[in-house]
Amino acid sequence: MGRWLLLLLSLVCLPLQAVERIRVVGSTTVLPIMAEAAKVFRQRHPQVKLTVAGGGSGVGVASVVRGMAEIGMVSRSLTARERKRLGERVELVPIARDAVAVAVSKEVYLSGVRRLTLKQVAAIYRGEIDNWKALGGTDKPILVVDKEASRGTRHVFARVVLGHPHARAPGAKILSGSNNEEKAILAGSDKAIGMLSHAWLDDAVRGIAVVVDGQVVEPSLENIANGRYPIGRDLSLLVPVDRTRWVQRLMDFLLSPEGQAIVQRSGYVPVM
Repeated sequence: MGRWLLLLLSLVCLPLQAVERIRVVGSTTVLPIMAEAAKVFRQRHPQVKLTVAGGGSGVGVASVVRGMAEIGMVSRSLTARERKRLGERVELVPIARDAVAVAVSKEVYLSGVRRLTLKQVAAIYRGEIDNWKALGGTDKPILVVDKEASRGTRHVFARVVLGHPHARAPGAKILSGSNNEEKAILAGSDKAIGMLSHAWLDDAVRGIAVVVDGQVVEPSLENIANGRYPIGRDLSLLVPVDRTRWVQRLMDFLLSPEGQAIVQRSGYVPVM
């Protein structure tokens, strides 16, 4: 009896295998890449509890600052205030390239509005142009869709088109959140314009060309890769400098040929 009791006690006292927790939060633009990568990573490493959630780039940064996430997904540059709050303990690692397309409803595209200058787009968002007829389209009021201030897509678009990441858009009629939400608004209208990650463009929502120095530049993967499309950006992860081995293994996977293939399948441009 004594022998069995000692054996039972020794088994109870054996150390359990530690479970690594990695919480990834932030940009809904980066989300499709991370969701697919997480699925593969969890299958290979069941000892890692890896969760992925959206909310926007601002939410990703704030979650890392507050210790509520190990990794933040970011689709824009960090602000000076964010850099100050984060200090030297984290770094921003690009995992993909993307473009913020000037996106319109299919009906607008088919009516003949297939290219605009950045000045014309800015005039639409400032409320100075409010009918598609003034731009070669049909006689319909323009439904201007803006994004929430915390969204990385909005920061990048506003910086290039309106001159400042936090510029106001008095011409906007609707405020949207995620890419999915904005795409649904654009697809459900016959007169809308918005800002959308390249990966969300399809037959129902068309990306129009922008005119840069007299040259017509389409929001294509080729023009994103070569830098010709003017509203381009890195898709990055905010990770600790002194990261755990499992966070490092996740980063290694994302930057490997297999991880970069996920980037490409998600509709973005690989960085490796």
